[in-house]
Formats: sequence, structure tokens, C-alpha cells
Amino acid sequence: MIDPRFYLLRGPIAVANLAGGGRVQGNETRVVSGVASFDAAGPDDLAYFDGKGIAPKSTAGAILLREGAANSSHDGSTLIFCTEPRAAFARLAHRIAVPREFAAGAPAVDPTAIIEESAILSPGAVVGPDARVGAGTLVGANAVIGPGVAIGRRCRIGPAAVLSCALVGDDVTLLPGALIGQNGFGVAADALGPVDIPHFGRVIVQDGASIGAGVTVDRGLFGDTVIGELAKIDNLCQIAHNVTVGRGAIIAAFGGISGSVTIGDGAMMGGRVGVADHRSIGRGAILAAGSAVMHDVPAGETWAGYPAKPLRQWLREVAWLGRAIGKRDGGQG
Repeated sequence: MIDPRFYLLRGPIAVANLAGGGRVQGNETRVVSGVASFDAAGPDDLAYFDGKGIAPKSTAGAILLREGAANSSHDGSTLIFCTEPRAAFARLAHRIAVPREFAAGAPAVDPTAIIEESAILSPGAVVGPDARVGAGTLVGANAVIGPGVAIGRRCRIGPAAVLSCALVGDDVTLLPGALIGQNGFGVAADALGPVDIPHFGRVIVQDGASIGAGVTVDRGLFGDTVIGELAKIDNLCQIAHNVTVGRGAIIAAFGGISGSVTIGDGAMMGGRVGVADHRSIGRGAILAAGSAVMHDVPAGETWAGYPAKPLRQWLREVAWLGRAIGKRDGGQG
């Protein structure tokens, strides 16, 4: 369900007004008022199915899908057939819901914002409508706290940090220039060309986490991106949509975490580690600097390399390669 603190719902809108020339099966006058993932959509939501084969059962009010993907389990939904459902959803979703924005000419601190006693707003700080800043929190110069954002107590929000669609716990530190809750990177394409996928989720930053300078943490596509308690993220890292960073996990500088990755409690990543999407990093796992993770990493293991593999295996392969090169060079000499 879309969080109304962060998104403006424009509906309800009739399916007939969304079809755009696509073939409709079912009730064209049916109205939808929200958007949701295919698995979680309810009878008032628009969803899409972009997978191969027959779409599984869904309770969505309206579904965008390809010809041949429907079956009898969708009798309760209105179906809109199109060539590229994901791209069609990207082009239609803004007609149903959009992120809340600052009003033109609004004051720097909106009158509906709640600034608790002893919170400090530095010069140039902007606080949007219905936002909340907890007691003892310092908001740095030129930081932007977006509509509906809630920040807990005793936090430190660095200069020029920007927060959107985010809920932040107590004792959290954001260093200068951190960007929290921006639209994630998702692109779909159809005959009209590539189009950005809008994101309707949130970012949850739990108590005691710290996020470095220039870090970006993208909001979820529909669900949440979560930074766990006491997690430590170094400068210039990228945390993509729907990532979960476990309690006390540590990510060193230049880390790049792709979408829908799960990082277990206490996991540690050296500098410049990259993780492919939908991977799982187990509890207490260690990834050496520069690792490129293409597979799930079991709990407690140490991996290294490009592509990453268990440390002992990687060390053996590096040693073997060194010996092989030495023999070749010796033979030529």
C-alpha cells in the first residue's frame, strides 16, 4: 500500500482511461485508485505482470500483461493487454500516484511541520509539509527534509543532505550530501523508447545507523529499502531500491549494492565491493575489497575476487595463475 505521507493519490480513474488503445478484457468502467506490485495488489490497485508464461493468480483490480499471459484465475480482474507491460505501467502510473512536492512559494519551514523542542535547524534548511524533526536533532545548512519525512531524536543531518519518502530513527547520522529516498534506477523500453520506472516505496533508517557523505539510498519500488540498526555505510556508496542492510553491517567506501539485495546482520564489505541484484549476503559474511558478488554468500564465509568466490578457492586460483605465468615467462626467457 502506498504511504500517503509521501505520495499524492490522483485517482480513482477508470480502466478505460488507462488502456491507451490496448485490448481490455473485463469491466472497462472499473476504477483503480492505487498502484502495487503484482503479488501484493488489491482490488483497487493497478499492477503489471512482465514475466514469461502464464501469470499466477492476483487480486489486482486491473492488470497490464501480454497477450497469452492470462488464465481463468484472473476472472476477478480487468485485464489490459499490451506489448510491454512494465513500460506501459511506467507511462501510466503517474496518472494514479505521484510523490508529494513542495508548493511553489512555500516557506522554508512549512507551518504543518513539527519541530520538537531543542531541535536545531541551520541556516538554509528546508522542512516540508507534515515532516517531523525530533528533539535534539541537528539539521545542517541547506539540508532538505521532504514532505512527510520523519526524523527521530538526537540525529545529525549533514549540510546539503536530502531526504524524501523516508522514516529515520533515533541517533542516526547522515553526513553532508547524503541522498536518502530518491527514485531508484529502473528502466523499461517499448516502441516509444526507454522510460524510467517510478518508485512508490520508502526508506527506513533504523536507530543508530550512520550513512556517509555522498551516499545514495534509493527508496523501494513498492516496498521499503531498510538500513538496519547500527549499520555503518561509508562515503560514496550506492544502495539501490528494496535493499535490506542488516543490523551492524558495515559497507566501506564506493560499495555498490544492486536492487533487492539482502545483507545479513554483522556482514562486512571492503571498499569498492559490488553486489549483483537479488543476491543474499549471509549473517557475518566478509567480502574483501574489490569483490564482485554474482552469487549468494553463505553466513560466516569470507569471499574475494572478480567474480567473488570463497577466499581459499580464490587464493589457490591466484597462486596457480602466478605459477603458470612464471613457467611461461621462464620458458620464453
